[in-house]
Amino acid sequence: MNEINTLKKDSENIIGFYLVGSIEEKQTRHGKSFLDLTLTDKTGSINAKFWDYDKTKHFFKQGDIIKVKGKIQEFGGRLQFIIERIRKAQPEDGVSMDDFIRKSQRNFDEMKSELRNVIDSIKNPYLNEALNKLFSGERLERFLNVPAGKAWHHAYLHGLLEHTLEIVKICDLVATFHKEINRDLLIAGALLHDFGKIEELSGGAETEYTDKGKLLGHIVIATMEIEKAAAEIDGFPEELKWQLEHLVLSHQGKLEFASPVVPKTIEAIALYHADELSAKVNAYKNAVAAESASEKNWTNFIRLAETDLYIPNKKRGEE
Repeated sequence: MNEINTLKKDSENIIGFYLVGSIEEKQTRHGKSFLDLTLTDKTGSINAKFWDYDKTKHFFKQGDIIKVKGKIQEFGGRLQFIIERIRKAQPEDGVSMDDFIRKSQRNFDEMKSELRNVIDSIKNPYLNEALNKLFSGERLERFLNVPAGKAWHHAYLHGLLEHTLEIVKICDLVATFHKEINRDLLIAGALLHDFGKIEELSGGAETEYTDKGKLLGHIVIATMEIEKAAAEIDGFPEELKWQLEHLVLSHQGKLEFASPVVPKTIEAIALYHADELSAKVNAYKNAVAAESASEKNWTNFIRLAETDLYIPNKKRGEE
């Protein structure tokens, strides 16, 4: 299969199976209908155009697996798949959704075990009980499987779990050389900082924001869950609950980044920077990998990064 991250400009007769990430019927200036699609696989995504679209013969929707034949061109500094032939995948093609869903490269069972060990390491009885309440049943299953985002960082199956464990490790390290930090509180905040994404994001082949996610956002959802869990635990200290909620409410660091409050405790400032480090490194790494097959030394301008990114040349590095 021609994986998306291996496609190169001016390639002809490209044949492959891809997942339809998005699809929209548009019209040319002359009123002729065409399809504007995003094709995806485990390695990335690419814009595609199907100019010979006929709605009476071709019907595809988001989430379908299709087989296409065409060529690769460059338009506006980005590669574009010009489709010449197209059809839906058939059972006899031997492809399934698992072939196209991106997932964490870390071993899933190891990450599940690591999560359990982190929760067990929390010595504060109130925080430990709250975490065991929250990370159980259907909520735990959602947490283990949803991505951490729709597109920017850890945007793949098990991505939220991977991202959370990265942050836990960073926070644990910080706590070893800043003894003033309440380690249990910080790690509990790290575990719960994005917990609301289990309801904010749909998961599945093409993750979308849910209605609840759009209306409330993951920060508010997580804070509400903490409030409910604490209310079910006899004697849960009010100040401890406020500090834990503050970690969630402030973890994006700035009001303009959608944090209702800015970090106001040493645990909160540690969590904010740990989150930034995990998210940015993953996002930048994936952005470079997505364009690594090109012959350029730089990616296209990335709006969320507010810059283009350097693509190391492996052969030049070896020399």
